[in-house]
Amino acid sequence: MTTASPTSVDSTPIPDGTDPGGGVLGSRYRALTLGIVSVVLVIAFEATAVNTAMPTAARQLNGLGLYAFAFSGYFTTTLFALVVSGQWCDRRGPLRPLFTGIAVFGAGLVVAGTAPGMWVFVAGRAIQGLGGGLVIVALYVVVGRAYPERLRPSVFAAFSSAWVLPSIVGPLVSGAVTQHLGWRWVFLAVPVLILLPLAVMGPALRRSMGVPPAGGWGRERPVLRGADFDRRRTLLAAMAAVGAGLLQYAGQRRDLVGLLPGIAGAALLVPAVLGLLPKRTLRAGRGLPTVILLRGVAAGAFFAAEAFIPLMMTTERDFSPTLAGLTLTSGGLSWALGSWLQGRPGAERYRGAMIRGGFVLTAVAIAGAALVLIPAVPSWTASVAWGVGGVGMGLTVASVSVLMMRLSAPEDAGANSAALQMSDALGNVLLTGLAGVLFAALGGGSLAAAHEGAGDGGSPAAFAVILLVMASVAVLGALLSGRVRARA
Repeated sequence: MTTASPTSVDSTPIPDGTDPGGGVLGSRYRALTLGIVSVVLVIAFEATAVNTAMPTAARQLNGLGLYAFAFSGYFTTTLFALVVSGQWCDRRGPLRPLFTGIAVFGAGLVVAGTAPGMWVFVAGRAIQGLGGGLVIVALYVVVGRAYPERLRPSVFAAFSSAWVLPSIVGPLVSGAVTQHLGWRWVFLAVPVLILLPLAVMGPALRRSMGVPPAGGWGRERPVLRGADFDRRRTLLAAMAAVGAGLLQYAGQRRDLVGLLPGIAGAALLVPAVLGLLPKRTLRAGRGLPTVILLRGVAAGAFFAAEAFIPLMMTTERDFSPTLAGLTLTSGGLSWALGSWLQGRPGAERYRGAMIRGGFVLTAVAIAGAALVLIPAVPSWTASVAWGVGGVGMGLTVASVSVLMMRLSAPEDAGANSAALQMSDALGNVLLTGLAGVLFAALGGGSLAAAHEGAGDGGSPAAFAVILLVMASVAVLGALLSGRVRARA
């Protein structure tokens, strides 16, 4: 619930407003809030629908061994798109990257939905990642430029709330379509929904960016007049994406042939990450570096575990695609609750404690989901556990975003917002890739097992190891959370 780069965080009111005390749904901000939340709504529906359809798609494409690639491939290309979009927004404003991203996102869905094999399917997911990276940065730019600081926690809460309806409807619709029409229609139908945000948010976005009615989509006032693309950062972003892809490929092979791309991937990824993230981030330096790091830790642990839960429920508990997807519904609902709690008046003084508590709840949830691998444990345990994890993620992710903005000087807000999204994507790539390596190494991705009756490609040991490793990562996040505030 994934994932900005404004050069300055501007609290200037939206031009068409007259209510100086309005909230995010007051007369000044209502149209803009509804517009950008509609974008999140489509992304949320796509995510919940894809999670439900993915096990069936991987089996029918004979690609269970590449199951994790279908998720991590999305975030690998997002690494590159985040940096490009941040600079594009700084140079020309957020409208062009936002609408280009929506179009690319839709194209990736079409490629995935028409894929003849698993590698083409993964390529479609990678195209989606390019579009998603462009979109999410542009949305953060809008939040940073259009909303005052007092409203930003509520905006992030609204983002999380946009996941509620897709969390309920997405698995039901996706499961029914997968069972009766085929998984491909889950991907091919979502692009139609893209028309909704295009219609709803257009006028509000133009006004918020100061574009006159006849100005054209790409003619909003630039944040940095005359700014050029930073070729060094663009190159580093490309290195990070290619390096992450090579590491994932090497992890899938797990042989001497894979050693060379593994070394090359590490040689590209490590210097790229060091150049793109703030100094001392990987060492969990106090203050902003730890805030940036924790975003990747939280997102990576939670979503790496979430990617395998529908597959676990279909292979180990014989759930239908619909029921397997509904297991994750509680997480989407409770995420909105956690995000709402962190935005309540008076919660600001407990920001650090909410981050720590959120990590603890996430760790408990991931470990609790693993209990369904014990036959005597009821299946609904996974849904209850994921509801607990959703509260934890709502508290953690929104609080980290608020802290990042507060700790950023206006001239650094763009770079730090992009770094936050970079950390998010990097955490997803590395930990989902690690989960894929563990899954394949422990026999979970055996294509033979996928056609031999009861196991249907599953492996209790593989799922157990993945979930316990990710729970341990969440515990590490809780231990590091005390470093979000710099010493006086």
